Amino acid sequence: MRFEIIVSLFATMIISAILTPFVRRISFKVGAIDKPTARRVNKVPMPTMGGLAIFIAFNFSLFFLLRNQIPNPQFYGIFFGECIILVTGIIDDIFELRPIQKMIGILLAALAVYLFANVRMTTLTFPFIGIVNFGWFSLPITLLWIAAITNAINLLDGLDGLATGVTIIALFTTGFTGLFFLPSTNIYIVIMIFTLVAAEIGFLPYNFFPARIYLGDTGALFIGFMISIFSLSGLKNATFITILIPVMILGVPLTDTVYAILRRLLNKESISHADKRHLHHRLMQMGLTHRQTVLVIYGISLIFSFIALLYPVSTLWGSVLLTIGILIGIEIFVEAIGLVGENRTPMLNWIRKLVRSNTSKVDSNEFKEENTLKDEVRTRSERHKK
Repeated sequence: MRFEIIVSLFATMIISAILTPFVRRISFKVGAIDKPTARRVNKVPMPTMGGLAIFIAFNFSLFFLLRNQIPNPQFYGIFFGECIILVTGIIDDIFELRPIQKMIGILLAALAVYLFANVRMTTLTFPFIGIVNFGWFSLPITLLWIAAITNAINLLDGLDGLATGVTIIALFTTGFTGLFFLPSTNIYIVIMIFTLVAAEIGFLPYNFFPARIYLGDTGALFIGFMISIFSLSGLKNATFITILIPVMILGVPLTDTVYAILRRLLNKESISHADKRHLHHRLMQMGLTHRQTVLVIYGISLIFSFIALLYPVSTLWGSVLLTIGILIGIEIFVEAIGLVGENRTPMLNWIRKLVRSNTSKVDSNEFKEENTLKDEVRTRSERHKK
C-alpha cells in the first residue's frame, strides 16, 4: 500500500476524532438524544447521531485525499446510496421511525447502489452443480443481502463501543481477506474499507465505555450498509467460499439477529418486537459488567474473523466440515447462555441424554464386573476354608 494512502488513513482517523465533539453538540441541539428507558443501559440522556462524524470523515477522505484511487461511476452511485441511508438514520435518531419506515429507507439505498453503482450478486457457483445465473432474481437477492446485514449491525448497537469495535474487527478482516486472499476484489474497495476503519477508530474513544456519544441509527445503519456493499463487491460472481467468508466475519451480529428472529417467532411475537434478550443483554444478566461484556464480544468477533481466514486456505470438504463444526459450536453456545430461551436447549438436552445413557451403561458394566469379582473372591475363600 502506497505511502500517500497510509497518510490519508491517519488523516481520516484524526478528522473523525476532531469532528466527533462537534457532532455531539449538534445532536443535543437537534434533539438526537437517547433517553433512559427500561430497555436502555444508559442512565443519563446520551447524544446519538455519532455516525455523522464517521460519514463526514470517510467521505472527505474519499473525495479529497483518495479521489484518484476511486473510479468515478461506481463511487457516485455508492455515495448516493450512502446519503439515503444517512438521512434515514438521522431522521430515526431525532424522531424515531417505525421499523417499516426504516426498512423502506434501507431498501431505497440498496436499490440506488444496485442501479447506479452496479453493486449486485449475479451468479453463484455451487459445489458439484456449477454456476447458477440469478437473472432477474439478482435484484431481490441483493436487496435482501443489504437489508439483512444493515439490520444486523443496527441490532448489535446496544452497548458503549460494541457495534463500533465489532465492525472495526469485521471490516479489517474483510479488507485483509480481499487484499491477500480474494484476487477478484478491486483494490479501491480495499482502500474504502480501510478508510472506514480509520474513521471508526477516530470515533471509538468517544464511544467506548463510558461513552460520551452513541453511533445512533445514523452510524449503525451507515456502517452496516457499507459493510454489505463491501461484501457484495466480492460476490458479484460468488462461490461457496466467497459467500461463507463475509457471513463468518459477521458471525456475531448475524447470529444475534437470526436467534432474535427465532426467539420472537417461538414466542409468537412480531420479529420487530424489542426485547432485552440479545447477546449483550444475556451476558450482562449472567453477571458480566458493561465493559467485560463488550470485551467478551470483541473476543468472539476475533474468533469468527480467524475462522474466516481459514476458508481461503481450506479444501472444499475442509470448508464444509469447518462450517458444520462452527454451526454446532454456535448452537451449543447460544443454548448455554439462553439466547433463545432458558428452556429451549434441544442440543444440550440431547448431549445430556447421550452422556447419561453411555455413563449408565459404563456404570452398569462396572457394577457387573465388580459383583463378578466379589463372587470369585468369595468362592475361592470358601474353597480355601474347606
